[in-house]
This record gives sequence, structure tokens and C-alpha cells, in this order.
Amino acid sequence: MPAFCEQTDLLVSGTEGYHTYRIPSIVSTPHGTVMMFCEGRKEAGSDTGDIDLLCKRSTDGGNTWSETRMVWDDCENTCGNPCSVVDEITGTIWLLMTHNLGIDKESQIIDCKSQGTRTVWITSSMDDGLTWQEPVEITESVKEENWTWYATGPGAGIQLASGRLVIPCDHIEAMSKRYFSHVIHSDDHGESWKLGGTTPDDDVNECEAVELENGVLLLNMRNYDLDQKTRAVGVSYDGGDSWSHVKHDPTLIEPTCQASIRRATRDGDYILFSNPASQVEREN
Repeated sequence: MPAFCEQTDLLVSGTEGYHTYRIPSIVSTPHGTVMMFCEGRKEAGSDTGDIDLLCKRSTDGGNTWSETRMVWDDCENTCGNPCSVVDEITGTIWLLMTHNLGIDKESQIIDCKSQGTRTVWITSSMDDGLTWQEPVEITESVKEENWTWYATGPGAGIQLASGRLVIPCDHIEAMSKRYFSHVIHSDDHGESWKLGGTTPDDDVNECEAVELENGVLLLNMRNYDLDQKTRAVGVSYDGGDSWSHVKHDPTLIEPTCQASIRRATRDGDYILFSNPASQVEREN
């Protein structure tokens, strides 16, 4: 680990009543509070079953953290895929999430053999993460009828210079079962959400977006083309309403896994990228 980094274990599998913790999402607020969201998987490490959405907050830059707090618990159902974004203008923390019946497996949802389907929800906090609103479903505004599986994030969304809030997502088509990345966005500070552009090419899903210095939006995506084993990228010149054809970045190798990309401006202007940089397995 680089000398400038320190590791802190915020949650450890097998503690606090959860088998596994996965899918972290971290953002900071205008007041300096750092928020961490994740899934708490009750019985096993799989992506389905009894999964709660949890959070922790830090007011000292991540040196110390609050106790674990519940954001959403729907009995034995799956509440997951947290993807957070902060509106720097209003200070509101928005948290996008997905939900499905705990008895439904991902493969059943994809095959249209599940009892329910995958739905999209949102909650928010206006007091720096101390309290959270009741989750509200927004599926009709952001999911096409022929989509089965749907995921917000993983990771975090961004706010563009225009003020638009952008959340990276992915989905699977019902008949073709092809994987695509897309974004959803809000132009009214989170009051309403709309479906943005979908990548014209498939074999991509989990993604994150970053706004470049020239205003172009870059989407960095998990790639399922096993002949490439590199990150897939697309660009948008209209704030995420449409996307270019997918290309591959040979400098960013991957084992087919989620990654993170951020723009950092405090001590300069950098694009930071992090992933398990291996074409063989998920290794640090």
C-alpha cells in the first residue's frame, strides 16, 4: 500500500449480524462529512436473499466513524446496489438503490421466471446523513419495459458543472439477454429522475462516469469481451443523453470486474482510477 494511504476496516464480514458486507459507495458532503454506504448480506455472500442497505458517517475525514446505521430494511427482501451522489448546491445526499424479492435469484429475473422483478428506488438526506427519507420507487421513470436485471452503480454518481446529477447504471434486455450500460439523471436537484442514454454496444455493465475538463462525459465500464480483458469506455457530448460506440482502453487492464474513476481537483486536476489491475484474477 502506498505510504500516503492508511487502511481502516469499517465493517468486517461475520460481525454485527451480517454474513457479508459488499458494494460500497462513498461520497463527501459540502460540510466535510464522509458517507459510506454498503449492502449488509444477512445469511450468505450471494447477490440475492435478505440484504439490507447500511451506512456509516465520518466527520473527521475518515479517521473515525459512527456506528452502523440502517438506511433500508425490507424484511427478507433484497435492498441493494447503493449509488450515492451529493448535490453541491443544495447539500442534499441522494441515494439510488435497487430492490427485488428475496426469493428471486438474479438468473430467474433475467430469464423472466421470477415472482417479481428488479425495481429502482431513491432516498435522500438533508442533514448530512443523520436521517433518511422513506424510499420512493422511480422505476417507471428510469427502466424500459423490456429490461429485466437492473443495477444502480456500483460506486457513486457525479454532479456536472451544469448542475445535472448523473447516476451510472446497467441493465439486461429480456429477449436478447444482452448487457448494456446506461445513466439516469436529474436536472431539478433530485426532485425527478429521467432515463439518459444507453450504450449502443453491449457486453458492458457496471460503470462509473467522470466529467472531463472540456465538459465531455466519460463512461468507464466493466467489459465482458473476454478477448480484450481491458476497460471499456464511451463518451457523451450532451451530458449523458447519448453515448458514443464503446472502445477499449489497452492501458487499463481488468479481470472483468467493477472499477472506480474520479476527478480530483483539490491539489490540481487529476483523473483517478482504481481497479484490480490483472487480466487473470481479482487481485490487488
